[in-house]
Amino acid sequence: MSLQDVLDAAPAATVDDVIALMQAIDATLPDDDGVKWFNRLYLRVTLGVAAEVAGATFRDPQFLSTLDVVFANLYFSALAAAATDVDAAPAAWRPLLRARHRRDIARIQFALAGMNAHINRDLPDGIVQTFVTLGGDPITDTIREADFTSLNDLLERVEQEVKGEFAVGVVGVIDRLGGQADDALAMWSVRSARSAAWTNAQVLWQLGHVPLLRRRFFSRLDSLVGMTGRGLLLVRDPGLA
Repeated sequence: MSLQDVLDAAPAATVDDVIALMQAIDATLPDDDGVKWFNRLYLRVTLGVAAEVAGATFRDPQFLSTLDVVFANLYFSALAAAATDVDAAPAAWRPLLRARHRRDIARIQFALAGMNAHINRDLPDGIVQTFVTLGGDPITDTIREADFTSLNDLLERVEQEVKGEFAVGVVGVIDRLGGQADDALAMWSVRSARSAAWTNAQVLWQLGHVPLLRRRFFSRLDSLVGMTGRGLLLVRDPGLA
């Protein structure tokens, strides 16, 4: 089965669909494809969120489940758009999609570059779409924001669990790559990124009545996230170490 075959089953309609698609992507992509390592991290997070929601630890689990599906579909859409032309994908995703087969980049860098694109670019859009679907708004709904924020501990825990596995799972000389992986980790904070995503969702919501300005804001956000992605994928010159 090819990646395109898997993506043909998108968009997902349920969290179970999301998990099945991610598992199929994991099984389809070879280990030397950087997207595999973001997808694996994302899969672990999604399984964790599904378990938390099933345990009824949130005040509005429907919001988180709906957001989970909407959010994941933005990732699947980016992969599908890049199937024939990487430039057709959102700017935030292009650094990872262009570098996905490079053998001098650490797995953890690929994973973080994917998180950067997905959280900083896709998540604000996903939050807005979810509120449009369920009602309410991201500016006054403090209950849903609290549920959203409470996931930070889970995300940081999963990130720490995979950090060692991904950081050593590099192709090439591990000693040479260790510095750049550490640099990438130092640049990234999932808690800060998700906080900024909620704020950007509030901005997008407020700009809803000014479509032109909303498009310009989101386009600039997309481009800036792409610049950050390139930084996360930088390879240090061993001669300068």
